Amino acid sequence: MTAVRGRLLSFRRAPVEPGDTSSYDHIPDGLLLIADGRIAAVGAYADLKDRVPAGVTVAHHPDGLILPGFIDTHIHFPQTQVIASYGAQLLDWLETYTFIEEQKYADPDHAAAGAAFFLDELLRNGTTTAVAYGSVHPQSVEALFTEAERRGAGLIAGKVMMDRHAPAALTDTAERGYADSKALIDRWHRHGRQRYAVTPRFAITSTEAQLAAAGTLLREHPGVHMQTHLSENHDEIATVRRLFPTARDYTDVYDRFGLLGPTSLFGHCIHLSEAEMTRLSESGSVAVFCPTSNLFIGSGLFDRAALSNPARPVRHALATDVGGGTSYSMLRTAGEAYKVLQLRGQNLPALAAFDLMTRGNAEALGMADEIGVLEPGRWADLVVLESRATPAMRHRMMTIDGDLEEELFVLMTLGDDRAVTHTYLRGEPAHRRDAEG
Repeated sequence: MTAVRGRLLSFRRAPVEPGDTSSYDHIPDGLLLIADGRIAAVGAYADLKDRVPAGVTVAHHPDGLILPGFIDTHIHFPQTQVIASYGAQLLDWLETYTFIEEQKYADPDHAAAGAAFFLDELLRNGTTTAVAYGSVHPQSVEALFTEAERRGAGLIAGKVMMDRHAPAALTDTAERGYADSKALIDRWHRHGRQRYAVTPRFAITSTEAQLAAAGTLLREHPGVHMQTHLSENHDEIATVRRLFPTARDYTDVYDRFGLLGPTSLFGHCIHLSEAEMTRLSESGSVAVFCPTSNLFIGSGLFDRAALSNPARPVRHALATDVGGGTSYSMLRTAGEAYKVLQLRGQNLPALAAFDLMTRGNAEALGMADEIGVLEPGRWADLVVLESRATPAMRHRMMTIDGDLEEELFVLMTLGDDRAVTHTYLRGEPAHRRDAEG
């Protein structure tokens, strides 16, 4: 058994509004007891301290705020050296930077080194679960799952399927995309903590035959996820319309091949029609909000209010989308999400942001019984935050007298990897800020 002590924060449900104190549990001096990688008990330190076995050292974070580890629902593993590439919109950006970089992942050694860096960077930013795109090469996903399993992290990942409109070195065929994906599912889905996502990159790079193969994989393997891109950029949408002239809209392209559903994650979803939002709602599909990449590539502004229409709510999640996204930090991502919604005349209160990064994203993945909350039976994946991590944060916090929501807003507005002091996987330290160097 291991034990972790500090201020504990975990959400019970999505906050309705600022000040919704019944949406979360906050224990000012709490204790987590962890056995076999999972939370065995959670409560006030005074109530649980006598249950700590003799000889067990309690990891005490007296100044830290302890939450479930952050969850990133859309990120590109082969794009760690694409991030911060200057000056292009989506389709040009893919051809100029991304497709060149992803070809390197045919080399297993390059993929293995990239996987180590990728996991290091996620953990340094407090992210303990991610939904990741590989390259078209199965060895890229093999390397990523191998590294994640070695560290005790749980990922959802998949080999990209692309059989057109990409360099020859990055294309497969409908048949090979199916066979490679099936082999990876058989090897990795539910192996340890790993889960698979069928991954057609987007409609532009997959023929009808390949999208049909993706749908077949989903039918043959109930419970696997599906990830792709939807309605990110106006030129992209126009291209899809030309390639699929009989489809009612972009969403219908995926729908006709059986790719919508509760385990389906659609990155971006910026320029959706009412009919598309209705169909996403009916199917239980998830729209993934990627604010930093939407701003960086100039794609547009996510409309959370429209997606949250109670008449046909669309489930949604939050993600970094590295390398179009500009930070691995979910704190930075939440801060940019706030700004995007401000431009929409909407808002993202701090409680809602932190719920999204933890419980909300876990629920979007259908994994709220495994991660995202501090409750017995869940994996003990944790992030410890310091709200006075930088001079500017310390200076601002001097004016905050114990107000949790104001503190959270400081963290999401001024915080980044420097605010993450520790990250735990299965109750074991996986990152310590003071050990860097």
